[in-house]
Parts: sequence; C-alpha cells; structure tokens
Amino acid sequence: MLLGTLLQGVEYTGEAPEALEINDVTADSRKACRGGLFVCIAGAGADGHDYAPVAAQAGCVAIVAERLTAAELPHILVKNPRLAYALICANFFGNPAESLRLVGVTGTNGKTTTTFILKHILEENGHKCGLIGTIRNMAGEEMLPARYTTPEPYELQRLFAEMVKHGCDYVVMEVSSQALAQERVAGCRFVAGVFTNLTQDHLDYHKTMENYFGAKLRLFDQSALAVINLDDEYAGRLIAAVPCRAITYSARNMEADYTARNIRYRVDGTDYDMVGLGVIGRVKLRIPGSFNVYNSLAAISCAVSLGLPLQGVLDAVRSAAGVMGRLEVMPLPPELGFSVIIDYAHTPDGLKKTLAAVGGFKHGRVVCVFGCGGDRDKTKRPQMGAIAASMADFVVVTSDNPRSEDPTTIINEILDGMKGSSTPMVSIENRREAIEFAIRSAKKDDIILLAGKGHEDYQILKTGKIHFDEREVVSEILAPMKE
Repeated sequence: MLLGTLLQGVEYTGEAPEALEINDVTADSRKACRGGLFVCIAGAGADGHDYAPVAAQAGCVAIVAERLTAAELPHILVKNPRLAYALICANFFGNPAESLRLVGVTGTNGKTTTTFILKHILEENGHKCGLIGTIRNMAGEEMLPARYTTPEPYELQRLFAEMVKHGCDYVVMEVSSQALAQERVAGCRFVAGVFTNLTQDHLDYHKTMENYFGAKLRLFDQSALAVINLDDEYAGRLIAAVPCRAITYSARNMEADYTARNIRYRVDGTDYDMVGLGVIGRVKLRIPGSFNVYNSLAAISCAVSLGLPLQGVLDAVRSAAGVMGRLEVMPLPPELGFSVIIDYAHTPDGLKKTLAAVGGFKHGRVVCVFGCGGDRDKTKRPQMGAIAASMADFVVVTSDNPRSEDPTTIINEILDGMKGSSTPMVSIENRREAIEFAIRSAKKDDIILLAGKGHEDYQILKTGKIHFDEREVVSEILAPMKE
C-alpha cells in the first residue's frame, strides 16, 4: 500500500514520500519488517522513538514520530503518534469499521455480560454479530484470538476486517478506559455507546477518578447514541456532557427511559417487568444476580433503541446463557450439600455487588475466597477486605495475581481493612490451598464464592505465568470426596 494512502486523515508536517510502497505497519520494533512503516509511541516503560534505528535496521522504510529520531529514514511528524497509529492501521486494513455497525460498552463492571447478552439479542433477531472483549473475540460463532479487553489498533482493525469477511453487520465490543485514553478506537464511529457504571479501578493508570471518568466520556464523542445507567452516581454528569442523544435505564428511578420493576430473584435467574418508551414486557433471565438486572436492561434498552422489535428482544433474552466466570455456578453432585460459584469480581464495587447477589439467594453461609492483584491500585486492598468482612459469613484471604509483589504484603494490606470485624477469617497465601480449605470446611447449604479470577485460566507470579484454572482445581479437590 502506498504511504500516501496510509496517511489519509492523518495530520502531519514535512514532506512525506507518498508514492513509497509500504508492506506492513507496526509500533513494536520487534515486529518491524522490510518495507514496513514504524510508528514511534512513548509508553510508560519505553519510548518508541529510541527504537527507530532498530526498526530501520530491520528494513522499515519510513518513520512516523513526534520528533526526529536517530533513524536515517524519511520522518512523518505528528502531534499525537497514538492517534496517527490508529488512523494508519484503519487505512492499512481498508477501513473495515465503515462496513460495520459498532456498539461500544464501557464501565468498570458489567461490560462482558452486557456484550454477550447484546450479541445474543442481535443474532436471535437476524444479524450476524462480532464480539470483542475480555474473554474472547468472535465473528458469529467462530472464535478469534483475544489478548486485551480492547485490542491495540493494528489487531483491532485486523479483527474488524475478519468480521467483514465473515459477513458480520454488527460488532459489540468492550471499550476499556485505557483503550480510550490511548486512542485505540480513534476514527471508529459507534451507532451506540453503553455506560454501565463507574467505580474505583485502574487508578494505577489514570491516577484520579476524574481522569478515569474523562477517559470513559470519550466513547460518547464517537457515538450516535448514549445508553446510560441512571442509577450510577456519574450518570448526571455524563448525560450533561455527551454530545449525542442519550437514553437512560434504571432499576430504581422510574424517571428513566427504561426501567426494571417487580424484580424477582432466583438461584438460577431473575425475572422483572421492563417498562420503557411506549413499551412494556416481561423479562425472564437465566442469569442470577441483581447486577445482571442492570446488564440485561442495558442490552435490552440499547437493542430496542437501535430499532429491534421488543418481542424479538425479550424472546432472545429468555435464551441468553451466562458468561464464563461471571456468577458461574459449578455443576456439583447435590449430595455434597454445598455450591461453588466462580466470579471475576476484582474491584471493590464488583466484590460488593457479587456478594450482594449471592447473599440474595443463599440458604447457608457465604464463604468468600479472594485476593488482590499485585502491581495494581493498592488502595483497593483494604476496601475489598472491609467489604468481604461485612458481607460474607466466612472469609479466606489468599493470592490473586501477585505479579512482582510479595503475596504476603498484599494479603496484609487486605487484612488491614478487616480489623475490628467479628467475621471469621483465615489467610492462606497459596490459592489452591485456600480453595481446598474452603471446600473441606464447607457445611450444608454453604456457597463458596471464588472471587477475582473468573474466566482466567492462569495465575501471574513473580516467577512468571502458570496454568491455574479454578474449575480444574475444584474438580481435583472434589474427586476423592465423590468416591
């Protein structure tokens, strides 16, 4: 592809050799190739400008950068290399997003479940839908590789191109705050942006809640419609700030455009009446938990607002399945007398909502096994400890993904938030041993909640990543007990 074609829509200075043939584009010098275009991006740990000579040595023929580098190649100078990279990647793949109707879902919690429900609704109503998110990427039913919640621009545009090739007309995607701050979705237009909620998370990256909110807000600058959770404390500010049409949903405020009323919780799901703009219907959801009222209501509100027929939407919701690692109930022999639920709750708000949901259908104790991630926001740790101590009946504090940090230090910071609590608790650093303790100590009708890992099948330790699938761990521990 000609360099001039790649630079369409990119603001730059200097004379670019527009007739130069480009074979590939990258911002990673390790992936630089002969005939490639290298984009210099300054990150938290490394500055791509320093690696321009490496890219030149690998055979790149031009550099996109914020300033001149030591590489003896033509330089295209831009004010924002991240923005330029996103636009260049879109051009490289032929701007596939222009052939797709994009729906972006952003928020601290609920993104994954909301996208899965919305994808199911769209497909049950005759559309072929792509999915991009934390657990997996999909084009219809075909699985595609997933690494980040919202991929980097090159991978994102490649996925869009694959989805066009597979005949998708919609793509539902999780849009993370980091992705928005890093311009990964720059140039993309969304037919709708969905806001689930905003609570403390990722402050190791954003530093303040204001920055975090500002990053989320950017999605709606690129959206034709905003679908907003009116029950969230940031809803008012978001509604006032979005430049597009906004609709709201709520489980508490009857002034919202779409509301959930007469909610009935079951162990295996939830029922409620959905009352909306000139419509009313009964929602029967196979996924338990109060927060899944919000996730399903967000998906329903969005789908109806995009023009899908109400009855078709409600019929689809009835057959929507749960998501791996989101209030996932493990299939156990009933004679064991207790239950094990796996959930991804890894933030204070996520843990609070999950414990509230489980508490809504418990008949015995709720035994919460959880930890906190290393090299992440440390202020969450005592908060999550306090939440677990106040909402669970027994707490087992253990490791999550300690990464480079000392697991004992993380656990002690969690325990700081549990001081003064009368809730029985133990700390067991090894997560497998912690799970085994909870299972072997289980009483009749107990619910053992394994929080934090969810869909993940690994654990990140100081020594590296190891395989760790809690489903396998539970099955191995239970095997002798079933004999």
